[in-house]
Formats: sequence, C-alpha cells, structure tokens
Amino acid sequence: MSSRRIFVIGATGAQGLPVCRGLVKDGAYSLRVLTRNTNSSRARQLADLGDVEFIEGTFANECDLRKGFSGCWGAFINIDGFNCGEKTETYWTIRAYELAVEAGIKFFVFGNLDYVYKKSGYNPEFRCGHYDGKGRMAEWILGQRKGNDMGVAIFTTGPYIEMVTASQTLMTPRFRDGAVIWMVPLGDGAVPHVSLDECEHYVRWLFDHPERSDGMDLEVAIDHIAYADLAAAVLGAKPVVLRWSGTWRGCCVIIPTEASFDSASMSNIDGSAGSCIRPVASSWKNP
Repeated sequence: MSSRRIFVIGATGAQGLPVCRGLVKDGAYSLRVLTRNTNSSRARQLADLGDVEFIEGTFANECDLRKGFSGCWGAFINIDGFNCGEKTETYWTIRAYELAVEAGIKFFVFGNLDYVYKKSGYNPEFRCGHYDGKGRMAEWILGQRKGNDMGVAIFTTGPYIEMVTASQTLMTPRFRDGAVIWMVPLGDGAVPHVSLDECEHYVRWLFDHPERSDGMDLEVAIDHIAYADLAAAVLGAKPVVLRWSGTWRGCCVIIPTEASFDSASMSNIDGSAGSCIRPVASSWKNP
C-alpha cells in the first residue's frame, strides 16, 4: 500500500521539522513541502528525512497552493503570522482551506495558537496579534466542518520550552556577575510551555486517527511552568539570581530592536493588522 501524501506549509519552521519527521519516519506518509528556498539549510534537513518533495513558492499565491494540494490526501497548514501579520494570515488561511476543499483533501490539520484575546474576555492587555490571528481562524475552520466532506483538526500549541535557553527570544537568559537572569515579567504567573520534539507525536496521532480527531482542537503543553521552578530545575544547586519585572520597561534589555521593527519580510505595520515586535511581545508576556 502506498503512503498517503501530505502537503505541508510551515515545514521549515521550528515546529515544522519535528512534525515532518514524525510523519515520514516509518514510511506511513510522504510529504510535499512548500518553501521559498529549496536550498536553505532547513530545506536540506527536511530532504534528509526521506520521501519529501519540494515546491518552491509561497503560501500567498493561489497557483503555488493548488500545486501543493493537488493529488494529496492530507494537509498540515501552519502559516507564519510573524511573517505576514494578521490581515494577510486571515485571508490566506481562508484561501488555503477553500483550495484544500476544492482539491479534494481528505484531512486538514491547522497549526494554531491560543485565541488569548477572546479567552481573556477581550481584555486589551492580553491582545497578542500572532496568537489571536491563528485562534480566530481555528474557530472559523471548525465552523466550516459541516459544510463539506473534508475532515479537520486543530493543533494548538504555546511558547516552546526551547526558547528559554535559545538566543534572541523573549525568554533568553542573561549572564551577569556569575548569575543566570531571566528577565520575564511573570510575577507569580507561569507559562504553558510546549516541547518542539513532542509535536511530532501529537500531529502524527491526529493524522493516524481521523475518525477520532475530526473536529478536535488538540491543545497541548508540558505544564504551566513558573520560572523560579525552571531555574531550580535547570541549574540545581548552582548560584542563580532570578529576576522579573511587572512592566515592559524592565524587560527592554531582551529586545534587540526598536518598537517599529517589522517582525519579518511579509509583515506590514501600517494600521492594526500588521505584526511588530514590541506590542506583540508586551501583550504576550502579561501574567
């Protein structure tokens, strides 16, 4: 029996590599990956996984999307909201869904983030564009389920635990006077961190069991992790100073750019639908 082919948008992203690895590792699925650069280091890592076909293009092009969906059984769609902003992500998520139905895709998995603005009761302190942009689209996708025969599932994640030791993230630690300092304004709050490596198992399960996962929003996390506990676990008995601030001003040291800096190439900060580092990070880190 030949493997089922899955079209993937977002394969070269942080989550994409483990998701793709989980799908092809035993030959149960083959992949068709959309990427802007088939010679990038991330694309080469994907090629090493096995049965992976590449289409060079962008999610913001209907011809490229049609090529991607054509002949595939399933789709994993994870558009980079930092790359394009809410307005663009909203339109192209809708078009990706519609074109998947048009192409006869049997099962569609959407890579999602929490709709925190809605979950907070629409409190503006918790308005976080790249989360809300996905969250409202996930609700829309689930709402379309009864109108056609394509199965759908939502895969909802949160901040990656790998970010707490990586460079140039919101949680990157600083080393000062022999101490490790996480300047994260959580107070007594905690972060529902997700492990990137575990994503491969969750998404594989969604595709393996469409009869159970159809219509599901699979929300995952390792745990709600307080940073005092994180420091104790990572550093053990070693000397550590853990600091955080309740205001954004106390955390400016971790942002290496000005507030007006676009987060990526397709983003547009004009108006409220773009994506910009400072307001996104500020709202995201409210406890």
